[in-house]
Amino acid sequence: MADIVITEFMDDAAIEALSVEFDVHYDPGLADHQDDIAGLLTGTRALIVRNRTRVTAELLDAGPDITAVGRLGVGLDNIDLDAAKARDVQVFPATGANDASVAEYVITAAMMLLRTAWLGTDEVASGTWPRTSMIGREIGGKTLGLLGYGSIARQTATRARALGMDVIAHDPFIDPVTGDWTGASPVDLKGLLTGADVLSLHVPLTEQTRHVIGRDALSEMKSEAVLINAARGGVVDEDALCAALKADALAGAALDVFEIEPLTAKAGAKFDGLNVLLTPHIAGVTEESNVRVSALIAEKIRDALS
Repeated sequence: MADIVITEFMDDAAIEALSVEFDVHYDPGLADHQDDIAGLLTGTRALIVRNRTRVTAELLDAGPDITAVGRLGVGLDNIDLDAAKARDVQVFPATGANDASVAEYVITAAMMLLRTAWLGTDEVASGTWPRTSMIGREIGGKTLGLLGYGSIARQTATRARALGMDVIAHDPFIDPVTGDWTGASPVDLKGLLTGADVLSLHVPLTEQTRHVIGRDALSEMKSEAVLINAARGGVVDEDALCAALKADALAGAALDVFEIEPLTAKAGAKFDGLNVLLTPHIAGVTEESNVRVSALIAEKIRDALS
């Protein structure tokens, strides 16, 4: 019986801080064995997860003493919030702690996709010397489009402007006239799609945002534009994206998230031969952000249990 069960990787210092006051069971591989988690929750008062552990109503039922769930990140689509609310379980995301990491990922991905030389290591090493095909484009003077204008998008906009980009954004939850659009020019969705040289997604996965970037949206984008998704996989219709890339209707894409995670070799085969950067849901995870996220959630869980 443990007061706190942690099912995915967390910074050692944060775990040690919790262990001073509570009995902690830490097994970062539990997300790969979802069915084993329920058997560990007898007497457990708090559960700490990342994005792979599915916190369902059934899992919460297996831990009737759980009063708090800490999320080592900000997305909550792997947590049944209605079930948590019904059981008076507080859910704590690490809001703000990994904003800088995601913003840096977006800018890095944009520069890599535009300046194609960064993707040419294998060809250069083979002696091909593809100078003409790898000239690429500069990020300065391009327009960054942000779908969603929350904290991460704002930090991305700050970095983009420092590199000489113009920034436009669309967020239906911010009033286009009276809302705070500091750092970006508000546009409607069509204006965002048609105006962006780099389109970056910063929205949660909901019924309204599922496949919001699909065939129709992609057809509105410039053929030389690039797409970056470090939000949630279901926001992009992957099949429609691959079709657009194959037809040269889009210049490239960076995907850190996928409709089904982890991405399998079979599922990933559709990206073969396309101008894509694929990373394993890691945009918000750096050595520094892991420390910040872990410390914040440790503090929130400690306060909740105290």
